[in-house]
Amino acid sequence: MDPFGFGHPPAAEQFRKELRTWLADQLTDDIVSAARRCGHSDEAFAIMRRWNATLADARWAAVSWPTAYGGRGASVAEALIHAEEMTWARVPHPLNVIGINNIAPALMEYGTEQQKTYLLPRMLRADDIWCQGMSEPDAGSDLASLRTRAVRDGNEFVVNGQKIWTSLGHRANWCQLYVRTDPDAPKHRGISCLIVDMALPGIQARPLTTLSGDTDFAEVFFTDVRVPASALLGTLNQGWQVATTTLSHERAGAARLYAELQTRLIDLVNDLDEAGDQLRDPAVLRRLGEFELRISYLETLCQRAISATVHGTDGFATASLAKSVWAEIGQDLAAFGYGMLGDDGGGQWADYRLTSHALSIAGGTTQINNNITARLLGLPRR
Repeated sequence: MDPFGFGHPPAAEQFRKELRTWLADQLTDDIVSAARRCGHSDEAFAIMRRWNATLADARWAAVSWPTAYGGRGASVAEALIHAEEMTWARVPHPLNVIGINNIAPALMEYGTEQQKTYLLPRMLRADDIWCQGMSEPDAGSDLASLRTRAVRDGNEFVVNGQKIWTSLGHRANWCQLYVRTDPDAPKHRGISCLIVDMALPGIQARPLTTLSGDTDFAEVFFTDVRVPASALLGTLNQGWQVATTTLSHERAGAARLYAELQTRLIDLVNDLDEAGDQLRDPAVLRRLGEFELRISYLETLCQRAISATVHGTDGFATASLAKSVWAEIGQDLAAFGYGMLGDDGGGQWADYRLTSHALSIAGGTTQINNNITARLLGLPRR
């Protein structure tokens, strides 16, 4: 499917060629390997940090960002190509992937020029690690139910509460923190967003170990933390708007969904070929063909969402559906790969089987995404 209605322009294809050439010269097996060990090893984390700086210095870290903040001001077509090529080349996600995709757009829209000029380039290089303080023990996908409080005291906010499943919370230098500043307002209207220095007294971050043994997440506690009032991002009690408007900046990021599964399927075929004669089994070939077809359907969904952006219409419902389909295919592919190979293939299928459980939670649960799709299609909520 051509999401642009006319094919990629020559400049975009030149963009693809330039990126491929640069990756062939710069991306090494050590970097790809470090990404797999990043949640276990400080050394691997340091390698990833240097790689992020290399990407940023060459302006390949966030191509759609304005050039003033370290991007290339790329078009949607170029951003789509960037997402495809980076995924197919197995380039590791940046350490600040949440910062680049979610926090940065909010900073660009609501931050001061001083904040943008200082914080954004350092985020791209991973000079500073960022986390996002959203989920709480009793407020996961329902952000509006958060209870972490921030009370104004002169020129400061005093913050008390807890966040959980905070990506890299124990390594972060900065946090985009969502807090309740008006407990008497309707729950969507009493939330504010703060940019918090994680070195402030009263902040404690404890790493959480997942099923795969990774420590990519943390629970973060705030006890009488005094945050400067100047750290407010956006308007007081308008944090819900800050959170939701970031979604409009995703654009061609949907390309990573289908491109990632395409590479997973290629890995599975190669591992099955090396492990024995499974590829001679018609039943196995049929399952592989089914996965290829489902991924092709997902590609169509993703490109429809991208096309909506290009043509000025709302692709939010399609993007939400694509995310749910991506999670379902990913979990099925992980289960099939592990069932066929177990710990063979370097143990990647055992690891993927474990981590795939998070696919239907991360980035919005399947239930939330299905309700978004249903609402925009005029269907009843589930």
